[in-house]
Amino acid sequence: MHTLIDIGTNLTHDSFDRDRDAVIRQAVDAGVSRMIVTGASAEGSHQAAELSKAYPGLLYATAGVHPHHAKEYLDGTTELLTELAAQPFVVAVGECGLDYFRNFSPVADQKRAFAAQLDIAVSNGKPVFLHQRDAHDDFVAIPTSRINDISGGVAHCFTGGPGEMAEYLDMGLHVGVTGWVCDERRGHDLREALPGLPRDRLLLETDAPYLVPRDFPEKMPARRNEPRVLPHILAAVAQLMERDEAEVATAATANTERLFGI
Repeated sequence: MHTLIDIGTNLTHDSFDRDRDAVIRQAVDAGVSRMIVTGASAEGSHQAAELSKAYPGLLYATAGVHPHHAKEYLDGTTELLTELAAQPFVVAVGECGLDYFRNFSPVADQKRAFAAQLDIAVSNGKPVFLHQRDAHDDFVAIPTSRINDISGGVAHCFTGGPGEMAEYLDMGLHVGVTGWVCDERRGHDLREALPGLPRDRLLLETDAPYLVPRDFPEKMPARRNEPRVLPHILAAVAQLMERDEAEVATAATANTERLFGI
């Protein structure tokens, strides 16, 4: 059993309300020694921080506003996120970025919220936890003036191909790989890109409760993904990278510790 860190899990999601403690224990039993709980809204970031505070050394959190919620980024949101990000167990700013696939928030609001959160990351010295879907060109352009002042970051739940990955690597970003890699249909671009990903930029995540790996042998109730599934994702990544699982696990864990300071 390998020691792993899930860099992106939405453990505050209401699908975990009935058995959250058990889900966390089962992840630890599966070798997932630490988990970073994603903050995707002002309230969700507060909840992620509170949950992490209850599991010191096991859970950590991010603080941010997902582009879906960008229209909710109000005058006091920057102050709240800044206060949360100052906590030692809050290890990144985000989930922030752009999502033009659904446009639940207007593009102008998305860009405004994204830029504001990049400024928070510059001011507090923590890395960024980034989201991008169908918005690659704008996503790359917005951080350009700030990227040298940001303490690294991760392209969370990366699903793109070799070209997009190369641009993110040039920006100094790490790449977060989820169970999307286990889908030979939708995950074709990612599977093609993965062999070219340097081992020192790889991070692993489940994005639970979303993105149950298509080939996971166990039927998950209500199609709910869980952090304990991370070893299955590791196996797929190692196979595509043509590396030993232990080598990939060691690299991903070291990368996570270095980027997030945990």
